[in-house]
Amino acid sequence: MNSFPYNVMIWCDKSIQSHQKNDVNQGYFNLIYIILYSQIIFLLINKRGYMKKIISLFLGIAVLIGFTVSANAKTLKCQTVISAKADEVVMLKDFGQTVTDLTGGSVKFEILPAGAVVGVKETLDAVDKGLIDCGFAWTHYWSGEHPAAMLFGSPVAGAGVGIDNIAFLSWFQYGGGKQLYNQLWKEMKRDVHGLMLQPVGPEALGWFKEPINSMDDFRKYKFRTPPGIPGQTYKDIGVASVAMGGGDILPALEAGTIDAAEWCCPKPDMTFGFQKVLKHYYLQGLHQVVVNADLYINGKVWRGLTDHERKSMEVAADASLIKSMSYRIYENGKALKELTTKHGVILHDTPADYFPAYMAAAKAALEKNAAKNKFFAKVWQSQKDFADIAVPFWSGAQMSNAKLGMAHAATLK
Repeated sequence: MNSFPYNVMIWCDKSIQSHQKNDVNQGYFNLIYIILYSQIIFLLINKRGYMKKIISLFLGIAVLIGFTVSANAKTLKCQTVISAKADEVVMLKDFGQTVTDLTGGSVKFEILPAGAVVGVKETLDAVDKGLIDCGFAWTHYWSGEHPAAMLFGSPVAGAGVGIDNIAFLSWFQYGGGKQLYNQLWKEMKRDVHGLMLQPVGPEALGWFKEPINSMDDFRKYKFRTPPGIPGQTYKDIGVASVAMGGGDILPALEAGTIDAAEWCCPKPDMTFGFQKVLKHYYLQGLHQVVVNADLYINGKVWRGLTDHERKSMEVAADASLIKSMSYRIYENGKALKELTTKHGVILHDTPADYFPAYMAAAKAALEKNAAKNKFFAKVWQSQKDFADIAVPFWSGAQMSNAKLGMAHAATLK
């Protein structure tokens, strides 16, 4: 007797078990397999010409399965807080494609630019209320709603204990940070699920009309800074700090509303066109040594995903962390070379007296917020405990690499 139909039956049985475990369109697949199973049994009983019929049946089932996956695909509308041309959106789309690939097409993303549905400041609120399925921003944007948001999006001066972006990921993934991050949304009473996607730091100190040789020179400028504690810390050391959105910076520079600015790093800064107005650029800053961009998914939407789809998003998010960091190192390097060789930008070292002044003010700001808010204190204590263990090793190990790198950079001048 030909064993083909019996092998098909065994395959069907194993496939049902597999799909039940993965929970992907389970009900639909089970129905299809039951139909296939019954048809094979019928053909076995009526043995005449069963081979052609089974092949035809498989072709029909393949079409039906494809239609089922397509019909049940979820397209999540995700609004960002930046323009569609930003590097962050490039990597967000990469993350979305990874999720689509891992889910076999059952989850897709439609990426919307800032303001497409709601204003930038309303993005998190819109996700929480279900006006959009997901949003993309930097978590420190919500510091006005809860001060601890800053400790995840951009812990000022490396949380005051020397944490850089790589060390921050170590804390987030293995030092208890992710659990505290999940708790943040409960503290904020937001029905969202966050996924950290993109390390952005370290950010540059910024752009100036003339060289600054000391903090006294720095204090002469009206300086665009980030919102929240990093910007307030500049005010605390006597800098005229002005917070504004990224798209407003160049017009403000051209109008003279501000005369110095920071945004991010060479590539995003060049995209905004700061080099058209300012030519003196300082890389070393403390206000945002660590910066992370995240995806916020509506809680109901997140809970409505299958186990496999949620796991696919988590895997894609972890992959995005290292891919984004790798991407930005090279892209910022290319941009810095273009700025200095084609646009007349002059690169300077940050004045030495900036570092102790800003670090002292940052620590004072962190202590002040910890005294006022228990959850802030809990997160910051976790970061300090981590730093006591990890930073002596990591900073010490990186010191020789930094010196070696600077020695190579000096040969290129």
